Amino acid sequence: MAGVSTQQIRNYVDAGILPPAARTPAGYRRFEDRHRRALVTYRALLPGYGAETARAVMRAVHAEDIALALTLVNAGHAALHDQRLSLQAAGEALETVAGQTPDTSAPARSGPLRIGEVAARIGVRTSALRVWESAGLLRPRRDRGTGYRVYGPSDVRDARMIDLLRQVRYPLPQIRPVIDGLRRTGGSDALRSVIARRQEGLAQRAAAMLEGSCRLHHYLTENRSAEDR
Repeated sequence: MAGVSTQQIRNYVDAGILPPAARTPAGYRRFEDRHRRALVTYRALLPGYGAETARAVMRAVHAEDIALALTLVNAGHAALHDQRLSLQAAGEALETVAGQTPDTSAPARSGPLRIGEVAARIGVRTSALRVWESAGLLRPRRDRGTGYRVYGPSDVRDARMIDLLRQVRYPLPQIRPVIDGLRRTGGSDALRSVIARRQEGLAQRAAAMLEGSCRLHHYLTENRSAEDR
């Protein structure tokens, strides 16, 4: 029914995702309708809450700790709300950064900055700047005399934008079009597209959470009804 192996079902029982299964005199597990309902509930929780939370919720339910199960569900919704707020704030900040000309984002002192100075200005580690450079997101030039990396105003602006996108969990390959578009046109169309896709993803996850929590409610209600009979 679930499209998984029989061993996976055994693993679900052993992990507490499904309720304990009684055994026949011959030692075979015996599954009932509540196991089917538990499996449907677990799989409904997966898209919105993720595997770790879905497992923890089902384990709590089968340990009869409903308060913990609901706390985990609430924490998932709270985390999603925080991501929405973070995305909104990042979008506003990114629009500001994208709208800056290199001169307006330049450091106060004259001359380019070295990697440690840029890291301190943005609030990241120098290793992060090196990773972004390796991914092709930053392109600092090298000082001819020392060979050190040096960053101009546009490099600092790009680093700020990368940092903000990383804060909202955007992977490096998807940041590349934003930076390339900004360098090529000076506009923020790619940025707006990134934010819109992320907003759509959060909306889809919220709908999946709603479906999963609805299925969990039915499971809990059906279990209580079975116990009352």
